[in-house]
This record gives sequence, C-alpha cells and structure tokens, in this order.
Amino acid sequence: MGENIRNIGIITSGGDCGGLNAVVRGAGRIALTKGIGAYIIPNGYAGLYNLVNIDHLTMLDEERVDHVNSTFAGSEAGHSRVKISKISNPGKYRQILDGLKKFDIGGLVISGGDDTGSVLVDLAENGIPCVHAPKTMDLDLQTYSVGGDSAVNKIAHIVEEIKTTGRTHNRVMVVEVFGRYAGHTAFRGGIAADADCILIPEIPVDFDVVYEHMKKTYTRRILNSDVFSGMYSIVVAEGIKGEDGKLFTDGASNDAFGHVKLAGAAKYVRSALEERMRSDPEIEKFMKDSGMYVEGVLEIPEVREVTPGHLVRSGGTSAYDVSFGKEIGGAAVVLLLEGISGVTVYGIADGEIRYMPTKQAIVQRYVNLEMVSYYEQMDVCFGRHPKPFEPSFKNNDGEPVERFL
Repeated sequence: MGENIRNIGIITSGGDCGGLNAVVRGAGRIALTKGIGAYIIPNGYAGLYNLVNIDHLTMLDEERVDHVNSTFAGSEAGHSRVKISKISNPGKYRQILDGLKKFDIGGLVISGGDDTGSVLVDLAENGIPCVHAPKTMDLDLQTYSVGGDSAVNKIAHIVEEIKTTGRTHNRVMVVEVFGRYAGHTAFRGGIAADADCILIPEIPVDFDVVYEHMKKTYTRRILNSDVFSGMYSIVVAEGIKGEDGKLFTDGASNDAFGHVKLAGAAKYVRSALEERMRSDPEIEKFMKDSGMYVEGVLEIPEVREVTPGHLVRSGGTSAYDVSFGKEIGGAAVVLLLEGISGVTVYGIADGEIRYMPTKQAIVQRYVNLEMVSYYEQMDVCFGRHPKPFEPSFKNNDGEPVERFL
C-alpha cells in the first residue's frame, strides 16, 4: 500500500499550540526527500470533509516549505473541532475518499490530541490511511505530545512575572490555566515558577487546607518583611473539582466532542479564600499589625484572579517542541510509505521510529500522585493534607534494589 503513495495530506486539528508548524515542516521536508508531494489540507477535519469541493490545495514544494516557520506557535494548516462520525451525511467516508482521490492523496499525517486521535482511529477503520503525530499542550496522552513543553514554559513565565504586581500590592494571585481533566501543565508550570499552591483535577480541592497554607505562608512573609511586603501564588487548572467531585465551571455548553467548556475555576478559588478571610478574626489583627487595615475599604488581603487563556498557546515554540515536532512529522511520512496506518508515532531513538496503536496512545494519562507527595515535602500545597512520600529504588538496569539502612 505505502509504496504506491504519490502524495500525502497534512492536517492539524484540535487546540492550537507550539510545535505544530514544526510537524508541518518536518513532514514536508521528508516528503520532498522521498520524492512525493505534500499537500496542506486546511481547517482540520472540516477541510478534509469538504476536500471534494475544494479547487486548489497548497503543496509544500521547496519554496513553500521554506516559509513554514517552525518556531511560530499555531499552525499554517489551520484547525477546527469536528468529529467526523457525528456528521449526519451517511456518505461521509465515501465523500472523504473521493476528495483524497481528487488530489491523488494516498495517506494523511494528522497532528492533534485525544479527540483528534479518536477521529483518526475512525478514519483508519474506514479505509483511510493515516498516522497520528501527537499534539496537545495538556500532556495527557500516553506519549509526549508536541506543545507541552512550550505551554509549561509559558505558564511558568507568566506565573513568575505576575509575582511583581502581587508583591507590590500584597496580593494573593490566582492564575488559571488550561488542562481540561488532567493537571500536567498546571503542575509542571507551577513547580517551575515556585508557586505556593497548585490545584489540579486529580485532587479534589479542600479549601480549608488551601486557606490554612495560604494564611500561614502569606502572613509570615509580610510580617517578616522590613517593608511589610509579600504575596502568595496559586496556579489552578481549569478542570479542578470540589470535594463533591463536581467541576467548577461557568460553562453552559459542550464542544463538538461533548466536553463541557470549562471556565471560572480561579473565580471559585478567589471566592472561597475571601469567604474564609472575612470570617477569620485573626485576619483583622494581621491587617492591623502590618499597617494595611482600613475600615470599610481594605479589611482583608486582596485576592486577584488572572486567566492568561490563549496566551499560553500563542507566540513562540520551545526548542524541544520544534525538534520533537520535526521528528514526528517526518517519521509519520516514513510510516505511511511503509504501509503503516492507524498508529501514533512518538519519537525517534537510536535509529528507530517508535510508534504504537493510536487507540492506546489516546488513553488519558493523569498526574502521578506520588510526584505530588514528593513536592508536598517542599511545602507546595495541592489542596489536600500532605501525604508521605515513600520512594522505591532502582539501579541503572531498572531493577529494584533494597533500601540502604
């Protein structure tokens, strides 16, 4: 099958992030080396579905691929959130195959996350050759996904910079970031920025624990400062849950894949902290001791929420994501030419292209709670009572060893 491919199509889908243009460029360059054409199919799966009605596609020839800037976040190919199986047209797969035939496209390189991957599985099962290049800034696939490193770096940078205004006004700063139902980027970004508290979907939030940690840390910093200056930083993933297991969300609608549109987590955190401060008599004494108290005007510390939103997806791409994106984009082309379809390519190492069935790759992966326990030893609050960290030990061969007493 693969040796008969004369052209491939490149699709990016789902949320945008850093590294996607590196996937496009890597796929285009390898296609040129292999002597086949590489077309950009615009607008994600919507463009694929409508391909039969499109008159012209851009081919990544030597000149055009030069203009794909790997360091720019987002994608030259464009995106949409479309689940092919939900399209009511009973001839939808035949229409897609006709579109591919129109441009003599024999296989697809598709970059996206779990939703994109689920559509890829559907396409492969309906006779459409395709390989998945994993992309999601949420980092919740079973493999590393392009965009994750860029997002973590951006979150860390934002949280670190927000501390300057927080310290100037003695505020508690709550930064809400993407991540849906897994907290990888909030976790890693918060750790990198020395955040005091990190709230992730994997751990239902006990706001009494958060409040006590905030109160102890925040008041200590200000009272020990020679200018009564200090702040407290919280990074919160958009998909956090309360102790009842319910999401904090202002969203009233679902996207094309049935996911609740999450919003409002930081607001809930702010409200929970303010409510506890107002009912805590020790806060009034603290405000007076630090010279901040003004009756009727400033009676509790200020809590401010910040939602960088799409800024985390935007701008530049980390060097790691550029390198990884080029690797998996190019490797996806090689796999198609080898007749391999319905798989996720997750890297190249020691001269080997490594891949796995996409059905396995898109199973959601969560933050390891043992690592949470580890960072709790460093006095990072995760909205729960800290749990002991009990490490095991392995040698260089990956074999378990006994603890040294």
